Amino acid sequence: MFNRKELFRRVAIVGVGFMGASLGLAIKKKGLAREVVGIGRQETSLREATDLGAIDEGTMDFAKGIVGADLIVLATPVNTILELIELLGKEHKRGCIITDLGSTKALIVERAEKVLHHSVLFVGSHPLVGSEKRGPANANAALYEGASCVMTPTDKTNRLAREKIKQFWTQLGCNVKLMNPTEHDQVLAYISHLPHLTAYAMMKAIPENFLEHAPQGLKDTTRIAASDPQVWKDIALSNHKPLLKALDETVKVLAAMRKAIVARDQEALVDIFKQSKEKREKLDRSHVK
Repeated sequence: MFNRKELFRRVAIVGVGFMGASLGLAIKKKGLAREVVGIGRQETSLREATDLGAIDEGTMDFAKGIVGADLIVLATPVNTILELIELLGKEHKRGCIITDLGSTKALIVERAEKVLHHSVLFVGSHPLVGSEKRGPANANAALYEGASCVMTPTDKTNRLAREKIKQFWTQLGCNVKLMNPTEHDQVLAYISHLPHLTAYAMMKAIPENFLEHAPQGLKDTTRIAASDPQVWKDIALSNHKPLLKALDETVKVLAAMRKAIVARDQEALVDIFKQSKEKREKLDRSHVK
């Protein structure tokens, strides 16, 4: 029986880790597809995702998994998304919509527009969700509800595909924002990628024998340093120019703090802290709506 909420008949999710499995659970909970198939590289993850009810079936055969799909979601690390786009460029799934969950967009969108057949409709997406946790065992059907999702269409993006993907994310509970791919990468370099790198840097700088004394504040501040190093290697290198700018700005602030401490300049130090505190309070207020 046809469900009026269904946007797609068959959705193929490539990568059924934490985000991919959570997406499968959300799609099924909202009734947005008749069938969800998972494609992965590990039999255990596919079995877990199937047992959870995140996917209806799983396969390690990419070509088999995308057969009949009218939506393909690339839910893998950035470098793998780039490789998958190359594979899809040889498949010619006419009329199929493809989107992704990649944390950087310029390289992905550029690759998709270069290699995909014009009949394959690509729309870049980045739901701003995630966790340091991994695997389908940690999947959460409510992960996307209330989250921001940035879509990165260009003047080459099919209008109907763009609207359908916008509807898809909206029905999953996301607040959809549109940016061009370059703007997305510039913004995310500061608000997502920089915090992860600074968390990694802090943990690397702290002597290991001091960790047994760590308070909750350190655990809160550096929680994201438990994220997958391979995933963040891909993100850092695929967004290197904006991220280097963000790192340079951070180094300038740290240098100013160091200079103020060396000079015992209380006023300069308080000024830096005050400006930071005011920005942080604005961040809190922006989320209370």
